[in-house]
Amino acid sequence: MIYLDNAATSWPKPPGVAEAMVHFLDEVGANPGRAGHRLAVEAGRIVYNAREAVAELFNAPDPLRIAFGPNVTEALNLALRGLLRPGDHVITSSMEHNSVMRPLRALERQGVELTVVGCSREGFLDPADVVEAAIRPQTRMVALNHASNVVGTLLPVAEVGRICRQHGLLLLVDAAQTGGAYPVDVQADAIDLLGFTGHKSLGGPMGTGGLIVGERVDEKRMEPLKRGGTGSRSEHEEQPDFLPDMCESGTPNAVGLAGLEAGVRWVLERGVEAIRAHEVALTQRLIAGLCAIPGVTAYGCRDAELQTATVSFNIAGVEPSEVGLRLDDEYGIMCRVGLHCAPAAHRTLGTFPVGTVRFGLSAFNTMDEVEAALAAVGELAKEAR
Repeated sequence: MIYLDNAATSWPKPPGVAEAMVHFLDEVGANPGRAGHRLAVEAGRIVYNAREAVAELFNAPDPLRIAFGPNVTEALNLALRGLLRPGDHVITSSMEHNSVMRPLRALERQGVELTVVGCSREGFLDPADVVEAAIRPQTRMVALNHASNVVGTLLPVAEVGRICRQHGLLLLVDAAQTGGAYPVDVQADAIDLLGFTGHKSLGGPMGTGGLIVGERVDEKRMEPLKRGGTGSRSEHEEQPDFLPDMCESGTPNAVGLAGLEAGVRWVLERGVEAIRAHEVALTQRLIAGLCAIPGVTAYGCRDAELQTATVSFNIAGVEPSEVGLRLDDEYGIMCRVGLHCAPAAHRTLGTFPVGTVRFGLSAFNTMDEVEAALAAVGELAKEAR
């Protein structure tokens, strides 16, 4: 079996992730922040260690300004719905995932003004001619993915961050596809809000993620998505007004966060640059191999240095769904087909409404697996000619 669906969720997980979760369940098990006994204190320490690991990876100066949640989708909703008000204007790109697009469309119906700036057919975005030109007096935020989940093309978030600082705007970045696989520095890149997910390149389990809230964000203006028990200020019936408690109502996924810390520590120990170099080498070979197969069209920028290890393609005359089914049934290759929850991106690429076949590589894939995948695609394309 060859697993090439890492853009959806990474597998296998790094060594130590499952062990950390089993340790929590077998040896700790208590509710963090809800009691003063030794097991509750240990559970709280584990959760805080996860905050510190995430802060170290993304160079976030204050671990307590990291609000954990079940996934990057909730983090993006928290940033968008928590900070934008009717009359505000927000800018996003035509390569976004529905985790950004759907909240923005809902806010648009409630009076938030939205501009979707166009990207090229390769997925590129011009920060000056496109983003800066779209700024209005009422613009409050720019929301961008760091890399496309369809073709991996990297957007110039650092350049956009500098533009946002010049105009007094907030920059929200969806790092679902880059966290752990590409260097992300919230301070150097001028990122005010960073949504991350645990279950992709951070190596953690599903059900983990969060939002890094920068110092330029006034949390007093942020509306939490939900309210309830936080284990703090229990004498008050009003929600706490400080981070991270104001955004973390209810019992946290402490066992998942134990696994997340182990995954992030593995990334830190191996090094993001080393992971990136490995994935670039695999991606270069994959792109070159696909482009050399008659009848196969690869999409995006087709340059491993300018994208993540996510590659989309189609075989002429064959539906993506059929390609994916045959790759699984006949070759044991797991991939993703369709629109990948990103219809705007597929319209930009010219692949809507059929979508594409998507291979998502990871640090655990090998060159032999890439060669096997190319051979399988070659055989299917030959049959279709």
